[in-house]
Amino acid sequence: MIGTGEADLLSVTQGAQPSIGQKTYPGAVPDTHAPSAVLVGRPELVALTRRRLDEAAAGRGHLLLVAGEAGIGKTRLLAETARLATERGFAVVRATSFPGDAQASGALLVDLAGQLRRSDDRSSQAVGVALAQRLREPTDDEGDQHRRRRLLVQDLTDAVAALAPDRRLLLVLEDLHWADELSLEVLGHVASGLARQATLIVAAFRSDELYPGSAIREWRARLLAQRLAEEVRLPRLTLAETDDVVSAVIGRRLPADVLAALHERSDGIPLHVEELIAAAADRLDAAAPLDELRVPDTLGDAVLQRLADVDQTTRDLAGAAAVIGRSFDFDLLVLVSEQPGETVDASLRSLEALSLVQPGPAGFDFRHALIRDTLYADVSLPRRRQLHERVALAAVERGYSPAFASTHFDLAQSQEPAFRYALAAGREAAALSAHREARALLRRALRNRPRDLPARDHAALLTALAAEAAAVDDNAEAAATYRDAHRLWADAGRPVEAASVVPAWVAALHLLGESLVLRVQRLQAALQTLAGVDDAGVEAVRARLTGALAAAYMLDRRLDDAIAYGEASKSLSDAIGDEQTALNTAATLGSVLVFAGQADGWDMLTQAVARSVSTHDEAEAARAYRMLGTSASVLVEYDRAGRALADGMAYSAQVELWNHHHYMAAHLAHVQWARGDWAAATGTAQHALADGRGGVTTRITALYVLGYLALGQPEAEALLREALGLGESMAELQRVSPPLWGLAENALLLGDLDAAIALSDRGYALSAEVDDAAYLFPFVLTGMRARLLRGDRDAAAEWLATVEPALSRRAIPGTLPAVAHARGLLAFDAGDPTVARALLVSARDAWQARSRFWEDSWAGLDLARCATALRRHGEAGNLATAVETRARAVGAAALVTAATRLLTPDTGVAAWHPLSAREHEVAQLVGRGLTNREIAAELFLSPKTVSAHVEHILAKLGASRRAEIGAWVARVGG
Repeated sequence: MIGTGEADLLSVTQGAQPSIGQKTYPGAVPDTHAPSAVLVGRPELVALTRRRLDEAAAGRGHLLLVAGEAGIGKTRLLAETARLATERGFAVVRATSFPGDAQASGALLVDLAGQLRRSDDRSSQAVGVALAQRLREPTDDEGDQHRRRRLLVQDLTDAVAALAPDRRLLLVLEDLHWADELSLEVLGHVASGLARQATLIVAAFRSDELYPGSAIREWRARLLAQRLAEEVRLPRLTLAETDDVVSAVIGRRLPADVLAALHERSDGIPLHVEELIAAAADRLDAAAPLDELRVPDTLGDAVLQRLADVDQTTRDLAGAAAVIGRSFDFDLLVLVSEQPGETVDASLRSLEALSLVQPGPAGFDFRHALIRDTLYADVSLPRRRQLHERVALAAVERGYSPAFASTHFDLAQSQEPAFRYALAAGREAAALSAHREARALLRRALRNRPRDLPARDHAALLTALAAEAAAVDDNAEAAATYRDAHRLWADAGRPVEAASVVPAWVAALHLLGESLVLRVQRLQAALQTLAGVDDAGVEAVRARLTGALAAAYMLDRRLDDAIAYGEASKSLSDAIGDEQTALNTAATLGSVLVFAGQADGWDMLTQAVARSVSTHDEAEAARAYRMLGTSASVLVEYDRAGRALADGMAYSAQVELWNHHHYMAAHLAHVQWARGDWAAATGTAQHALADGRGGVTTRITALYVLGYLALGQPEAEALLREALGLGESMAELQRVSPPLWGLAENALLLGDLDAAIALSDRGYALSAEVDDAAYLFPFVLTGMRARLLRGDRDAAAEWLATVEPALSRRAIPGTLPAVAHARGLLAFDAGDPTVARALLVSARDAWQARSRFWEDSWAGLDLARCATALRRHGEAGNLATAVETRARAVGAAALVTAATRLLTPDTGVAAWHPLSAREHEVAQLVGRGLTNREIAAELFLSPKTVSAHVEHILAKLGASRRAEIGAWVARVGG
């Protein structure tokens, strides 16, 4: 049977935990993951067990039946129930049924007696001895069998009930589907008296083994009908719950497509998830290995064991159905198996009784994907091919989809029809934006292509396959396939077609990290091959190549070059009416303009999105969304970025353009970090990092966002270094500058001022090469703070004079608060807190308006220092407390530390500074809510004197209300 002795994994290891209720009987599948204190999913079931335990503690006991298929997690729920019971002072007793127990009278009670005799509790030991002794007494007196049986049941019931005469008891029973009739009868009698006892019985059984005629089937129905028991069923894990299980087991998130493949193949059954992870081991980076992975022996053997007693015809039918697929049609199975309908029907009934198949929406389904895979593998290779051939021919005759027919022709080794149907199905899937399916089908067509396929047809197939690989973010395959297509087109004497694949080829190479120089060389070389060519379509290819050059320079923020090539591409595409290239160029130029500080670029980007969507140009629409959202992410336009990225991710997922989707997800994580939504940013970045394995640009962005989230902590350095290394290999400002700033800021937080200054200087130098302000602005404050902390005010002033002109010249709104903020820091260091405060208030308000959490928080702490210098101590405390509160909620450890230092008095200074000792006494009583008259009576002062003290306290703390005095007292302590 499936999962005999399954570990029932509901949760995963998060440090060593006691193995509560873990099965150890012979033949059990070893549980390689110790139970975790964290239960994945099932919150409503855990809540129910809590309620039933509380009711039992109050003397209202219960029998709770936990039903679920093998491997679904029953054991883990029982373990969690035992843990909760122990917390509530329950004694916990366990017993288990084993395979074959149904034929051994009282077997479950024998196991219970054995468990009790090994207990440390003497009363439990005595009950175990009595129970075992009663079970050994003969019961085969044929003359009075019914009476002796009735006495035996009553005696055994009394013995079990004696377990909890005056204590709370949880009785945990596992694998009740194997229980014998006598044990179930005794359990039913015990259940009838539970309502007056402090006892909860929780019993688990497999819902897929309630076979007709089994002892538990009738027993369960009777107890539920009599309301002597309550039953809960464990559902399969959702995709999100599977994600939680997997990430806890392997310590990282899986790519979304791999996770979906794992969830589909495991059917969300925790044991299957665990076994497949173990079997896949280091091959969890792509979905294909999960499809090809053989069924683990622990599961496959259990499936075949169920078929041990069926006739050969039924076994053959099961194999034929498995060849058809996870779902199969009755009439097709009759056709393929070449058996009469009555025979097929009888065999299906047998397989259904064994819980191997079940009726589906349009025929029949195997209950689990792994059941189908096991039965498929059990069919010999020659017969498999023969059956696939029959399925394929029947599918063509009956009008099934080309994709279905191509699958079976391929597995039957019928190459010509496999090629023909796969090519047709691949084109159809691509037209429907089903890009993952299209890639698989076109791969199949390529694998089965005829040897005499003309070069141009071969090149066209490669070009189509490369486009699908790029769509699903497999850029390595896309680049290699575009290269092969380019070579074939060139060898076939088709320069226009050869040149036409270069822009997409270069785009894939960019995502793999190829440098700007090499990409420009490829594009220029392709343009040169078109010199003198007068074929149809040559101008359209020239326009696309020129637009690709504009995009390449735009990505390096070489704005003038990008504008020049963009304008040239626009002229060419407008002249020939090439709307697709015009849309591509419009998105490029819009991005260039916003980075140049020209607000009309936003309108150009927005219009490019709207036009592309309205014309159903999916690739250009996804790219335009990407350009709009990511540009806004960099330029501190977070409201605009959030909307565009969310819409763009939804659109790109709908049309299955996954590189765009993953890259936008990484930038959404950046926006979430910037706005202070760090929990969301962590999850988004982790998923982008896992999903975006095909594109280095996604990886760089996700890595530096995770580095930002860890600023001031040890793990930040490694994340940012990895991102920087990848960025340096691309030699693009937008890949290098963000992780470089993270390293500079991290060095500042860790007190390495020289490194912070050197890294900031490098950031400025890189931006200066292309007259950039967008990536420069964060370095302004990092470089300023590092110089001031080193005590070099002149160097700080010189730094500001160096970087300010670039920001002022571009005048990008989101970058300008850095200038006022830096001026405020310089003024404060120069001893002018009044001027500093005005500048810092302006900067803080601007950061808040832009939702830039990091700099906004530091501005709050800078203002707190100004307030202290101005002897406005209450204001300083309020400012620092506000930062600390939000930083603690967000998880910004570096900010919490900085705020705490401001709130903690220096050594040797009284805790009530700046108040006098008497004022501190008054403040404490104000904090307790006393009126002036009540304070006067408490301290033996006149109400007038108390009033004067309160006025002084308010002035010294910079407060205006008595409540603020109370808050200050709570903060500094009594």
